[in-house]
Order: sequence, then structure tokens, then C-alpha cells
Amino acid sequence: MTIPYESRRASGLSPEFALLGLVEIEPAHGYELHQKLHQQLGEIWRASRSQTYNILARLEEQGYIRGRTEAQANRPSRRRFELTSAGRQRLEEWLITPSTPSAHAIRVDFMSRLYFLYQRDPQAALTAASRQAEVVASHLEELKQRQAALDPQMRFNRLGAGLRIRQLTSLLDWLREVGHEIGNGT
Repeated sequence: MTIPYESRRASGLSPEFALLGLVEIEPAHGYELHQKLHQQLGEIWRASRSQTYNILARLEEQGYIRGRTEAQANRPSRRRFELTSAGRQRLEEWLITPSTPSAHAIRVDFMSRLYFLYQRDPQAALTAASRQAEVVASHLEELKQRQAALDPQMRFNRLGAGLRIRQLTSLLDWLREVGHEIGNGT
């Protein structure tokens, strides 16, 4: 049984996996990684430079990346980060694990995952989109059943479930579009 992604992450949605993915593509120093995060995933992640540096420090402390100090002429030294084998394993586990079926997780976590999978192999991204759609569809059906079983007097529970059903229906439609777009690009 696969351990849900949520129970393996540090706390909340964080660009830590996006940074691991960027380091995997090409070792870089903190400022370069912050710039790449902004340039390549700026519509997905909003991270300050200090947040990026804090995440990199934590990832290094946890053994997922290794920093090497590089001297620069007439400038302060900087650290270039590379992925460790533990970091590569953590990244691989994240890449194969679907996101929770929520609008925020899909917009941030899944889109990041999709980006890195597509960089490696568009077919892997297509497979991930299909698998994510299955997860959302399954959760949508469970939610519809729970809503149908709610007491009519539970007005706000029914309304809340209805909102979530609409969000998941929209996400499912969008995931199908993603699959179609990626499928046409391969």
C-alpha cells in the first residue's frame, strides 16, 4: 500500500518538491533556483527568495540535497546544490503519487508534478493526468453518495457537499482537457 503523499510531507503545500525537481534537472545555486521557480512555475508557486533559501536549507539538513560552496572573484561565495540519492528517491515517490482531490492540491501539487513528469517523458505526464482523473472521479462519486445520504435538515452540509461536487466536477473536466492537450503534444 502506498503511503499518502500528505503524510510524508513536512507541512502544507510547499515548493520543496518543485525545488527538488529543478535541482534534478540541473544543479544550481539558490538564487538560480529561485529564478527558475519563478520563471517556469510562477503561476503555480509564489515563493520569496528567503522562503526558497529556507526550504533549500531544510532540504540540505534532511539530506535530500547537498550544497557545495563555490568561490567567486570579487563576490561572496555561493552554494551550488545537487540532488542526493535520498533526494532522488523522495522526488521519485512524489512523482508517482496522485494529489489529494482538492482544487488547491491539483492546482499546485499536481501541476508541479505534471511539469516535471512532462520534462522527463510526455507519456509519463499523460499517465499521471489519467491516474489523477481516476482519483478525482472516485472521490467525486463517494461525495455524491455522502451528499445523497445527508438529512435534508442538514442544509449547510448539503450546500458544502454541493460546492465540493461542483469543484471536483470542474477539476475532472479540466484533467480530461490536460490529458487531451498532452496527448496531442506527444
